[in-house]
Amino acid sequence: MGSERESMLHLAAQAFRAKNFDLAAEIYECQLACLGEAESRLELMVKRADALAFGDKISDAFEVYRQASEIEKLRPAHLANLMDYLIRNIRTQDRRTAEQEAARAVGESGRGLISCGMCLGFLFEPVTLPCGHCFCRKCLEREKKEKERPVVCKECKASSRVADVQSYRVNVVLCNLLSKWFPELQRAGRLRREGNGLYAERRMEAALDKYNQAVLLAPTDHILFSNRSQIHSSLKNFEKALRDAETACRLRPHWSRGHVRKAQALVSLGRTDEALREYLVSLSIEPDCKLAKTEALKLLSNFLSPVTDQVSERISDYSNSLSCRAHIKSCITTPFQTGIPAALSSESSFSCGLPGLEGSEEVVRQPQTWRVDRCRLLKRKRRGSEEAEERQEEADDQKKSKPEPAEGSISLSVDVLDPTDLECSLCMRLFYEPVTTPCGHTFCLQCLERCLDHNPKCPLCKEELSEYLVQRQYCKTVLMENLISKYLPSAFIERQKIHLEEMAELSNLNKNVPIFVCTMAFPTVPCPLHIFEPCYRLMIRRCMETGTNCFGMCLGDDLKGFADYGCLLEIRDVKFFSDGRSVVDTIGRRRFKVIQHSERDGYNTADIEYLEDVKVEGVEKRELQSLNDVVYELALVWVNSLKVEQKERIEGHFGPMPEKDSELQANPNGPSWCWWLLAVLPLEGRAQLPFLALTSLKDRLSGIRKVLLFMAQNKHR
Repeated sequence: MGSERESMLHLAAQAFRAKNFDLAAEIYECQLACLGEAESRLELMVKRADALAFGDKISDAFEVYRQASEIEKLRPAHLANLMDYLIRNIRTQDRRTAEQEAARAVGESGRGLISCGMCLGFLFEPVTLPCGHCFCRKCLEREKKEKERPVVCKECKASSRVADVQSYRVNVVLCNLLSKWFPELQRAGRLRREGNGLYAERRMEAALDKYNQAVLLAPTDHILFSNRSQIHSSLKNFEKALRDAETACRLRPHWSRGHVRKAQALVSLGRTDEALREYLVSLSIEPDCKLAKTEALKLLSNFLSPVTDQVSERISDYSNSLSCRAHIKSCITTPFQTGIPAALSSESSFSCGLPGLEGSEEVVRQPQTWRVDRCRLLKRKRRGSEEAEERQEEADDQKKSKPEPAEGSISLSVDVLDPTDLECSLCMRLFYEPVTTPCGHTFCLQCLERCLDHNPKCPLCKEELSEYLVQRQYCKTVLMENLISKYLPSAFIERQKIHLEEMAELSNLNKNVPIFVCTMAFPTVPCPLHIFEPCYRLMIRRCMETGTNCFGMCLGDDLKGFADYGCLLEIRDVKFFSDGRSVVDTIGRRRFKVIQHSERDGYNTADIEYLEDVKVEGVEKRELQSLNDVVYELALVWVNSLKVEQKERIEGHFGPMPEKDSELQANPNGPSWCWWLLAVLPLEGRAQLPFLALTSLKDRLSGIRKVLLFMAQNKHR
């Protein structure tokens, strides 16, 4: 019998997972009919209620939950599935309409360029993360503290993980700009910070005064109303707390914290059914909100628990309790009014609340209690009309005393814009590809890199940037670039035009080609380089920025500076170090002849023309093939005569000797094995240079044969 019961319960669980909720509920009902153990009955009743709820039989589900609570008060674990259902129900109700409503609300309430992606409010004390996105400093600090993990950028998700938020300072340029452009909002932000400090000291009246001043300056700032709601709650002004929380929700329907504030105020007023709804809305916005989930589960548990003699005033009519539950069910299972969207984003957070109010400890100190007194609920209903009149009178008084918050966007007047406010302190031109260092200073990307070539410190504050340098996370400051492109379009286009012209000039691989004066390089042969001089750091970076990834390599020359022949190298990989040095993996591509020597920004450049081998046909081609075979065999003999250690070092650096080409003249540089051999032969650079200049494959092979024969003769001696 026991095994059959287990089999049926397993079948019910499978049905639930397969979303066959009717079957699951039916199986659980059958099992309950022949079960007597209270503990087991409780678990089965909860599972049956879960199946009924997910099967959209919410009325039946609530009745089963109520019956289960008569056995034992339902714990949060029992109500987890019900919570998931209710939250899912909120999200899925009229999703398309909700998305349109969300888009409209976002546009109206100013979630634009200068808003923080965490609190959705005015960007106060902006900090720029390595990914280039900006957030309020306090938002980042609270995010790290609450989530107990490195901060993940809300805009680009996992691309920017910051282990130590404290090491990233306020963006100096952006902070100054916002102070200049929005002095009232900036002043309101300072008042909010002062009010937070007073609240932390439990000086509630003084904190409230600061927030009243801030609201007058920024009547559309939802954070101010949310935080002032908390202050009113601490002062037991619950009606005022509710009004402020409702204003915050109206200004930002998609901000989870506003709905939590509203729920807290509603609970304080005994309106627990509405409070539950607000907690569920908050969870639909931010599913991982621990506070909303914990309190919503407690409310659900209290709602579903039976009325007992422990209540201070007995409820005379049990039907009142049932009607209350019916009202709750209608609130949380029917579509909400406009302004409380059903399908919501999950990117909000509680970042800008008052200090310490987001933790569970502060909830204990709240004036409300989570052990709901049924009598308070009934008393509220009996005196509902009187309280409604009082609330209306207070609302009228408040309308007279302060401006009505409007859902207007934070607009920026073109008159306050000055292009000089957005100039790089290094090049004194409009920012192009602005990047912000961890110390909070902003520069053009190219300007910063050129400075770091010479000294791994911030050009302004001299803070050490070695780690920043080795990470090479030069992501553009998104907000800065957006401000420039939107509000200074003509200046931005002109600046972009200058940059493109510079890049076009640098990407020309015939004129002013950068030249690394060092050693011999050959086509198809790897050539690793250690870059440490600032001029060559700049040269390598420019080659990569232009997309050519190429530069020339020439031997030094005492008279001209560098030799008249060289090889074009292609960058395959670069490894950077914290002191600015780098190891560059390159490979030879094409030979060239220098037409004109020149210089640019400390490194050599040249106008060049490329060299190709002259092709031959007929008898000359057959003779060339025979010569190639003979010299190749000689080369193999020499390579195989090397000591094992020598051969291993050569192959580790240059790779094994290439095979003979099937088509001798297919490559304009000739067979790759010739260049490999020239690279490993013990010849000085001056002896190798003539081979690079030759355009006759026959002459090159003949020269290599002479070298190999000479070395073989010396070896026999």
